[in-house]
Amino acid sequence: MDLGFTDKVAVVTGGSSGIGLATARQLLGEGARVAICARGAERLAAVSADLAAEFGADRVLARAASVLDPREMTAFAAEIMAAWGRADALVTNAGQGRVSTFAETDDTAWREELELKIFSQVHPVRAFQAALKASGQGAIVAVNSLLAYQPEPHMVCTSAARASVQNLLKSLSNELAPAVRVNSILVGVIHSGQWERRFEAREDKAQSREDWFASQPAAQKAALKRFGEPGEAAAAIAFLASPAASYITGARLEVSGGVSRFV
Repeated sequence: MDLGFTDKVAVVTGGSSGIGLATARQLLGEGARVAICARGAERLAAVSADLAAEFGADRVLARAASVLDPREMTAFAAEIMAAWGRADALVTNAGQGRVSTFAETDDTAWREELELKIFSQVHPVRAFQAALKASGQGAIVAVNSLLAYQPEPHMVCTSAARASVQNLLKSLSNELAPAVRVNSILVGVIHSGQWERRFEAREDKAQSREDWFASQPAAQKAALKRFGEPGEAAAAIAFLASPAASYITGARLEVSGGVSRFV
């Protein structure tokens, strides 16, 4: 299936690892030119060099920038417009989870978490909304968590912040319509560097990677009895960002292996 990304420009925040990197690779494979940003300049440079070698240097743009700095997001957008003259899709992927109960979360932690989750959406959207509106097929896809609808007791702060993000996205889907579509994916447990580090530190070194991951409680909560792979989330993102999803906006798509318990 041709998703219609040939000669289109896609932007991915948090694009140097995990779902963000998998999404950049997926979109490049679909024929798009892709711009990525992340805070870690060294890792970003290595990743962009790999992508350029695989897909062509003229199709990859990378900038070390923080989604929490509106000036850096504005400069990132200006650089993309100067290089390619357009932006057709924005994938907002920056952010991480905070493990804490209500009793363990102080005011500073609450403010940090809410700022990260909300402004990692607000600043990129502000920076790119004009270009997305001018595209004629503009789309925003946010990477959010199932915690937005199904909070966990050990992630109270992150769950609340994720819920607020989902509300914001629904508002944006109406305010930016019909020029820009806004959708999200809700991820469950996805393989990441954090889980790889836990695997390396396992007590039973004879246990295989496959067996260890399958044995984790997080995997057991999923109907599919396994962790998701970043590429599986990336495939869903690419579809929602593409012209193939032209009549979908304000929607959420679970990529959780069947973890959700709500209807």
